[in-house]
Amino acid sequence: MKEQEIVELLKKENEEFKRLSDEHRSLDAIISEMDNKRYLTPEEEIERKKIQKQKLLRKDRMAELVRQYKKSHSAN
Repeated sequence: MKEQEIVELLKKENEEFKRLSDEHRSLDAIISEMDNKRYLTPEEEIERKKIQKQKLLRKDRMAELVRQYKKSHSAN
């Protein structure tokens, strides 16, 4: 099974994965909005970095869930 197929399956069957995916997409939208600004204040720069870290944490956890799925289904 291809990675993208696993991602789609987990979005449907795994609540944690679905939540992480939704949050990741939402954080990405916030970063995109910030990137459209001509200038960010120092506070906005700090906030952007925090959001990027939150987004990365979710992506890392989603990748871990994909690895777990692969591992548990490769034995079958």
